[in-house]
Amino acid sequence: MAVIETFESGSLTVSDPERVEQVRSQMTDEFTAQRLAETFGALADATRLRIIEALSHAELCVYDLCAALNLSQSCASHHLRTLRILRLVASRREGKRIYYSLEDEHIRRLFAQGLEHVQEAR
Repeated sequence: MAVIETFESGSLTVSDPERVEQVRSQMTDEFTAQRLAETFGALADATRLRIIEALSHAELCVYDLCAALNLSQSCASHHLRTLRILRLVASRREGKRIYYSLEDEHIRRLFAQGLEHVQEAR
């Protein structure tokens, strides 16, 4: 066993320092990890996931999204704002209406893979 780092509370013992350093060199930085956590946090809400799923099928204005998901306009708008801030959902204006879609194919795949995972037979 080798000591890789010393902390105020003591030393950290590891069995393979080279492997630990290799893993550390491939890890994302703290800022990126925080952004990723925020993305997964946004997806941790069932209503936002339903919005993502609906938008994975078609671009929708808020009225149609509300009708498809049986949501109030204020509820949908609240969740869409969060999804827009985190760059999961894009919006475009057409006249007086704003249409929403998924930001990119990554979001569609992330949702699809999560859904596939929970639907797997065990």
